[in-house]
Amino acid sequence: MENPATVIPLTAANLATACAQCNLKELCLPVGLDVDALERMDGLITARKRIKRSQHLYRAGEPFDAIYAIRTGFFKTDILTEDGRDQVTGFQMAGEIIGLDGISTDRHVCNAVALEDSEVCMISFDRLEELSRKVESLQRQFHKFMSREIVREQGIMMLLGSMRAEERLAAFLLNLSQRMRARGYSASEFNLRMTREEIGSYLGLKLETVSRAFSRFQDEGFILVHQKHIRIVDAEGLRRLIGRAPI
Repeated sequence: MENPATVIPLTAANLATACAQCNLKELCLPVGLDVDALERMDGLITARKRIKRSQHLYRAGEPFDAIYAIRTGFFKTDILTEDGRDQVTGFQMAGEIIGLDGISTDRHVCNAVALEDSEVCMISFDRLEELSRKVESLQRQFHKFMSREIVREQGIMMLLGSMRAEERLAAFLLNLSQRMRARGYSASEFNLRMTREEIGSYLGLKLETVSRAFSRFQDEGFILVHQKHIRIVDAEGLRRLIGRAPI
């Protein structure tokens, strides 16, 4: 049985690293808020949670009462299909929001699992709604996040419906590269936190197909691969493969 997440209540001693001082504030929900709004945003964060690798942040069916801003680490979300398989629905990293799946039904519809030791800020959804009605800029920002989720879901549907296997993997790697760059990390060299099997589940591909595509990309000189370490050597080549601008 997995250990419960470590909950860190926010006190005067650790508020110094809340939203106003957080180095992820330009990526997270508070992006673009003024100083006053940032300080009020701090009041929404009820606690921080430390989640060990392979531990659940929440499970499908659990009551929804908060969304989570990822401070450090990496997560996957998945659902259990009717035939008993875990279907990966997304990967989330530092600076991103997780937990929005529970808004419509007041219960989470997927599982969120840490792919490495992680820490999240727990944001009370009831308080967020209340403050959003008072702070117009926060309301706009939250609507942007919701819109982004809708666009992301549409993008996944297009990815799975219109692309060949190698195009799907190329789009996936370019998307990861862009997200890494936005967080100040190298866009061309990074470690994959997820397994190839999890990538295949997300992209709707078999493990063998993912492995073949990685091998072909390396043979073509697009990437260099060493276990989970990826170096993108020819990003333009990957873009030409899918015939699109950067994702």
